[in-house]
Amino acid sequence: MVVTSRDEVPATLKPEYNRASELKAFDDTKLGVKGLVDAGITEIPRIFHHPPDTLDNSSSGDTQISNIPVIDLQGIDKDAIKRKKIVESIRDASETWGFFQLVNHGIPVSVLEEMKEGVRRFNEQDNQVKKGFYTRDPMKPVVYNSNFDLYSAPATNWRDTFFCQMAPNPPKPEDLPVVCRDILQQYSKLMMKVGILLFELLSEALGLNPKHLNEIDCSEGLAILCHYYPACPQPELTLGTTKHADNNFVNVLLQDHIGGLQVFYQDKWVDIPPVPGALVVNIGDHLQLITNDRFKSVVHRVLANRVGPRVSVASFFSTAILPTSKLYGPIKELLSKDNPPKYRETTVSNYVAYYRKKGLDGTSALPHFKL
Repeated sequence: MVVTSRDEVPATLKPEYNRASELKAFDDTKLGVKGLVDAGITEIPRIFHHPPDTLDNSSSGDTQISNIPVIDLQGIDKDAIKRKKIVESIRDASETWGFFQLVNHGIPVSVLEEMKEGVRRFNEQDNQVKKGFYTRDPMKPVVYNSNFDLYSAPATNWRDTFFCQMAPNPPKPEDLPVVCRDILQQYSKLMMKVGILLFELLSEALGLNPKHLNEIDCSEGLAILCHYYPACPQPELTLGTTKHADNNFVNVLLQDHIGGLQVFYQDKWVDIPPVPGALVVNIGDHLQLITNDRFKSVVHRVLANRVGPRVSVASFFSTAILPTSKLYGPIKELLSKDNPPKYRETTVSNYVAYYRKKGLDGTSALPHFKL
């Protein structure tokens, strides 16, 4: 017989960790990570614990590789020489980093600030109103939940998200959350202009007709993903977002002043520091696929932080939920005898279905589509 003190529970009697039931219990609250913080927790639940080998929080201090390119679009339509230099900078950044920051992109700072405030208002509104948007059905006009891959990912991320498909068929205004309805509509319209220009510049960077990427519908679909990362009591045990690459053509990210976004470059995690008024652009898997690996969809992540909430807004240019059977493969004009196609053709929806099923497990979905 094992003798124990009143406060000590024998190991054989300790309840086993049942991840599935704890995930469901968390999901059923419909309050996300913010609900845990509001409840005053001082230790994060075990579902949020990430394996130690994924938590290397050291970033590169090497200034030679720590400067993510910042590209200034000022005067791009008025000066042909300046445009040529911008295209060259975008080409270099897309082939090496897969990331760059844009300034003077045409969206007023006041709109950027109001968009971030809108995300805060949504997450900090009355719980009963917010719960009304909570769903795991990606086809709803507005989808609010915590971790799209909650039931398939190896570990849960310290993040809540709401998203809506804003182009080409935006939700009815009455379906959008009242607290951020106007700014969502305004921001989306301005972001579409940025996206169309960006795909022109990326086309030129590939040596193609400026209209090429827009004409094959890279800018047709726009989803706005609004992320909310509450302050975390144990950031050393978890991540805001696991390392991953994006399943779109291009992502244009608005991040706040807190930071935490990192890109994996030259075998090191490199911080992408917040630049006031800037947008962070990163190449997605679909663009790497159609450029036959010329442009790089690079792994990145977000650290958890004791400071918060951190807010970011990701604008995904993708046709993932549109009913289209359009096939995408390496662009014919980029191929040659020395550069044969590396990927098979696939639809965007098939790619995304594979990606979502796999979840953010730290591996790329691209190899699955290689020839």
